[in-house]
Amino acid sequence: MSILSGKNILLGITAGIAAYKTASLVRLFIKAGANVKVVMTPASKDFITPLTLSTLSKNPVLSSFINDDNENDTWNNHVELGLWADFFLIAPATANTLSKMATGNSDNLLLATYLSAKCPVYFAPAMDLDMYKHKSTKASLSTLESFGNIMIPAESGELASGLVGEGRMAEPENIIKFLENHIIKGLPLYNKKILITAGPTYEAIDPVRFIGNHSSGKMGFEIAKAAANLGAEVILVSGPTHQKTDNDTIKVIPVVSANDMYEAVHAYFKNSDVAILSAAVADYKPKYVADKKIKKKDATLTLELEKTKDILASLGKIKKKQLLVGFALETNNEIENAIKKLKTKNLDLIVLNSLSDKGAGFGGNTNKVTLIDSEENITNYNLKSKAEVAQDILGEILKLIDA
Repeated sequence: MSILSGKNILLGITAGIAAYKTASLVRLFIKAGANVKVVMTPASKDFITPLTLSTLSKNPVLSSFINDDNENDTWNNHVELGLWADFFLIAPATANTLSKMATGNSDNLLLATYLSAKCPVYFAPAMDLDMYKHKSTKASLSTLESFGNIMIPAESGELASGLVGEGRMAEPENIIKFLENHIIKGLPLYNKKILITAGPTYEAIDPVRFIGNHSSGKMGFEIAKAAANLGAEVILVSGPTHQKTDNDTIKVIPVVSANDMYEAVHAYFKNSDVAILSAAVADYKPKYVADKKIKKKDATLTLELEKTKDILASLGKIKKKQLLVGFALETNNEIENAIKKLKTKNLDLIVLNSLSDKGAGFGGNTNKVTLIDSEENITNYNLKSKAEVAQDILGEILKLIDA
C-alpha cells in the first residue's frame, strides 16, 4: 500500500508538451489509492483533453472560474479546491506559470488555487534547456522554494526541440517515488524501527493438538499499520492468525510457539527503537510433546505444563535506549495488576484491557484501553475501533519519544 493511499491529490496542468504524460501520472495516483482532481490552464487543453483526464481521475476537470456549459452557470471555487487537497502538484510547470506563481499573478483558476492552497505544493518544471537555465527561471525556482514549495527536479534527456539536456519533466513513476519519499521523510516516525508482536501462540500437545487462546491479532496488525503510516520501519512478529497486511513496507515474521516468538523478537530487538508487545503469548506449555497423535483411550488426560519464556521481562532486562510497551489483559484489580507488571518488567508504557468492559478484548473490531506510563500517569479512553486505539497508543509513544 502506498503512503498516498486515501490522500487527496490536486494535479495542476500547464501548457507544455509534457502535459501528455499526465494521463499516466493520474493513472499511477489512482493505482496508489489516491483521490485525484485535475485543474488545467486554458492553454493546456491544446496538449491533452479534459475528457481523458476526467475519465482517468473519475472527477470533473476544471479549467475556468465559471462552468458555462449548461443553462445554470456555476462557479468553481478555488478556495474549496485548495482546502480539499492534501497535496497540490503542478506538472508540467512551465516557465510562464512558474513566473506567475513567484510573483502572485493570478490570471487563471490554477494560479488562484495555488495562491489559496494551504497544503504542501510540489512542482515539476518542464521546458527547453536554455529556458530552464535562464536567470529569470532560476529566480522563479529560488523564490518558490523560499515560499516552502517543493521542486521535483527536471531530468536530462531528449527535449521537444530536438536538443538534449536538462529540462524534461520528471517521468511519472519518478514523480510518484519523489512524493512518497518526501512525504515519508516528513512523518513523525521516519527513521524509527518499531518491533511489534501480534496474535496468539500455539503450544503443541502432539502433532495435531495445541494449547492456544482466542487472540485474533487484530490489535497488533492495526498498530503495525498505523506505525507504518507514520513513517516507521515496522517488523511484525505474528503468531498464527488470519490477519493480513496490504502494506508491503511492513515486514511480517510468522511464528507459532512462544519459543519461536521469543527467538524472533530477540533477533530484532537490538536494532529497534520501540518494541510494542501486543501478542497474547501462552504462559504455559506442555512439558512433554507427543511425537504421535494421542489416542482417546482413558476418561481423563493429564498434561504436565511448564512456564514459557517471559518475552516481555527478558526485553526489560536488556533494553538500553529502546522504548518498551507491554499489554495487560485483566479481569480483576486491573489498575493495580497493570502497574505491577509495568514495574516488574521495566516497561515505559502499558496498555490495559479489561475483559469486564463490553466490546473490549479478543476477536472484536473494538477495544477499550487504559494507558499507564512509567510515572504511573493514567489515561482512560472510551470504546473505539482498534484502528483508533492504535492511533491513541502511537500518540502516547510519540510523546514519550519527544520527552
